[in-house]
Amino acid sequence: MPFRNLPSPALWRYIAAMAVRALQLGQLWRRDSSGDVFLVTKLYSEVFSQIAVLRRAPANGTAEGETIRVKVVRGDAGSTLPGYTFTQDAGDEF
Repeated sequence: MPFRNLPSPALWRYIAAMAVRALQLGQLWRRDSSGDVFLVTKLYSEVFSQIAVLRRAPANGTAEGETIRVKVVRGDAGSTLPGYTFTQDAGDEF
């Protein structure tokens, strides 16, 4: 892995700037405004868009609380959720 020697904050900024190739169930996303971590529990398509259903991912491993629907934004680099940062590969501790 070419980024193995980077310090954690630099690696975090690198990953935060990238979109994921495809959204999948079980991915973890961090809300930019609050820092809370959410789990993708469902993906579905509406007429011209894709919706991700997120649920807060607490430290005990069970998803709980209300669900949040977020419209998936697709671009040349991949898919992203506006207002959220993909965290699963960052090695963050929850």
